[in-house]
Amino acid sequence: MIESGPGAYLLVRALTNGAPPSVSSTGDVLRNVTNRFQLMWMVLCAVALAGCASALPHRAPPADPPGDYVQMTKPIIAVGDTQEHESTGFPLHDNDSAIDTYVEVAQRPPAQPLFGRRLLEWAIETSPTMPVIHLGDVLDMSCESEMERVTKIFATTRDRQPLVILPGNHDGLMFGIFNPNVLERLFDVESTKWHRGCLRGNSKDLTLTESASGAALTKRGFIAGYLDKVAGGPHSRITGLSLPKSGDATFSWLNPDPDGFIEAIDGNIRDGQNFGRSFIAQKLRMPAAPGAPQRVTIIALDTNQVGALVSSMDAFRGLSPGTIGHLQGDQIDVISKWVAQARSAGEIVVFAGHHDWDQIGLASRTRLSAVMEQVDHPLVYVSAHTHRGFWSMHRTAGGRDLLELNVSSLSDWPIAYRKVTFYYDARANRIKVVADLMPNLGKPPKDDLELLLAWSTLTCAESGSIVDPAYQDDFPVVKAQKERRGTLLEWVYAGLADYCDSCEAPLYDHAHEYQDLLLETIRQTHDALADDAPELQTLKVPEFCAGKDLSGCISAVQQAARGDLATRRAVFRQKAQLVDVAGAHLDQLKSPRAKAYMTCRAVLAAKDDFDLTPDDRNANRGESVRRAQEFFRIEATVGM
Repeated sequence: MIESGPGAYLLVRALTNGAPPSVSSTGDVLRNVTNRFQLMWMVLCAVALAGCASALPHRAPPADPPGDYVQMTKPIIAVGDTQEHESTGFPLHDNDSAIDTYVEVAQRPPAQPLFGRRLLEWAIETSPTMPVIHLGDVLDMSCESEMERVTKIFATTRDRQPLVILPGNHDGLMFGIFNPNVLERLFDVESTKWHRGCLRGNSKDLTLTESASGAALTKRGFIAGYLDKVAGGPHSRITGLSLPKSGDATFSWLNPDPDGFIEAIDGNIRDGQNFGRSFIAQKLRMPAAPGAPQRVTIIALDTNQVGALVSSMDAFRGLSPGTIGHLQGDQIDVISKWVAQARSAGEIVVFAGHHDWDQIGLASRTRLSAVMEQVDHPLVYVSAHTHRGFWSMHRTAGGRDLLELNVSSLSDWPIAYRKVTFYYDARANRIKVVADLMPNLGKPPKDDLELLLAWSTLTCAESGSIVDPAYQDDFPVVKAQKERRGTLLEWVYAGLADYCDSCEAPLYDHAHEYQDLLLETIRQTHDALADDAPELQTLKVPEFCAGKDLSGCISAVQQAARGDLATRRAVFRQKAQLVDVAGAHLDQLKSPRAKAYMTCRAVLAAKDDFDLTPDDRNANRGESVRRAQEFFRIEATVGM
């Protein structure tokens, strides 16, 4: 029996049927098409085929045989796909809410861009002594502003725990799908829009027609920013590694501290249209369990190494170079060197990368399989990218078994991550991977209900009396967002904006609706936390709201007449600026109650979006599909 009270709301909601939104598959293909007429055709095909999608076949790991397993490592935290999103740039056709009706989710619930980074913060802070591996897609559009926000989250960890990021397809490519510098030479579309879409709302004195360089973050910039401001931790300070601000460069770093989690870093950075070919590979030392007879080394791959030719060919074939992972020869050479070193030292080698094994291109998979043949121990690969999580057994090109653990997402339901520990049976030459599904209440969640209950108990309940308002505010906002997304015809019409100035009107109408819902979520948060977060009282509203408090300013811009297209643009910029200013202020809130409230809101929004998405549009993230793919499993073994 479900008892009444705050938890009852959450339990009842968890029992409803629903489906998580799609992020990678159909959306990546649609956004990758550069010709507008081809785009319309692809949309119609995608709509027609949406109900025919099926999950990739998975070979589940067999039942674990008994063995004499010795714990080799202490646990680490593995997270993926946070996809921090800039929601206040100029409206873009690529993530307009109208296409969200057909491609879930081009546009996430309002609580996600406002509070989604708090999920990452919560996962890190609740395991303060464990190294953290982020398996990629830290960003969404790949904007400077997105990187700035997540860097602040990571900054609090650098003195207490190691942190490593493996680049994902969204970390350096526009929307994770293409290199616009390549496409600009062919169609002259999207490259300037990437920068404009990344212009945060408080950007001053900028009109839509002006060039906006520097707001987007290419792969080169992502690597440089990661090494400078994020990578490291105790015993793993990245010192003496200086990357040039322009031009191509190869870099290499070897950690002199034998206790460092990061042992070595190798890679290169490329300028111009070849920035997608940049890569960073990392060799990691797993923290050893007491008495462990051997070391475990993780070789962290960069599966998002996209060359100009690959990018263009994938685009013309209707594939996204972001959806498909690639590794080029220069990176393979580095990995092969590290595998040889680990083999000579008698270390167990585990591989990790952003893309799941099936989504790495055949040529890259073949090259990687050849390197794996050098490993004397069973093969394990840890990945992300799918937003659903699973266990699977594969065959490499050389015919060896490969156990894959795919972690879940921190941006779409199922919101989850893993606490990973490695064990080894030397006599049987068999590895056991124990990957606790997190969060949990002392035992692994066995279904979505228990997963949601864990989140609600640990975050929503932590915010005390504001649990009920969090629920009452959350669902109507998400429902309203889903209902205001517009039509496919409006979206196709808006796609002609390059040739028809007034065609942009639907984009701005939809953008206004979304900004209004972001502002409503900010108002709710301000009201709920007013007594617990005195920092909110210092928020200074923009000049166009002089004399008003935050609530009054929100009401004023929400009620402002939109008029012609020029007025719509101007009022939109006011709303976007207010969202940006208020959102940045909310990021400063540090009280446990405020942080728990915002984390709770992000979880509930993801679950609401899941529940409100038709089951045939969930990109195979429904609970029954995930159960069949071993999502709720917490350990598996693999032998030679």
